[in-house]
Amino acid sequence: MNYLKLSIYSLLFAVLLAGCKHHEEARRPISRASGTFMKKSADRNKKLVASEEDVIKKIIKSNPKVKYYATKKGYWFSYDEKSTTETTAPRKGDIAYFNLEVKDITGKIIYSEADLGPQTYYVDKQDIMMGLRDGIKYMKKNETVTFLFPSHMAYGYHGDNKKIGPNQSLICTVTLRNFVPDPAAQNTATTPSAQTPKPAAAKPVTPKPAASTKKDTLNP
Repeated sequence: MNYLKLSIYSLLFAVLLAGCKHHEEARRPISRASGTFMKKSADRNKKLVASEEDVIKKIIKSNPKVKYYATKKGYWFSYDEKSTTETTAPRKGDIAYFNLEVKDITGKIIYSEADLGPQTYYVDKQDIMMGLRDGIKYMKKNETVTFLFPSHMAYGYHGDNKKIGPNQSLICTVTLRNFVPDPAAQNTATTPSAQTPKPAAAKPVTPKPAASTKKDTLNP
């Protein structure tokens, strides 16, 4: 009887052990597949960025009379109208007023200025196209700039869910009409804080007794 119980326990232990081993072995390929997928996705993104940059560089080379400036964020721009008098550019919290035209990389208009109407943007405080978010801070008042944005600086892999498709490079022409500080931010900055310590009341000054005037002994 004891032998039978021992045999049953041994069999159950063997089944459990085999199940654990099978479970561990079944999970390993998932981990490897996940790592492989991420690597392939990264490789595809690098190739996509490189191919889009090649197209943009060809556009730049085909217009030798136009001076383009490369940025650290991976896009390019040129001046259609450059100000010679203005010296300041929009900063975080400013309100920028501008006009915008959007074309595909071949120059076909997607959205005209009339389609979009006058644009208002709170600098670095609104969610707009990543390239414009950065590019507007290069501009001065009354300047017109043309930007060449690869898709990762435009609307990325999802597009704008309207006329701009996935992974689409764009040509954007921006005219910065004006920019001003945000009045709300200014009011907040000038309003005294409730925790600001009040100046200590001035202590009354006790007048000192006037010094006695010494008489001139040479005169009566």
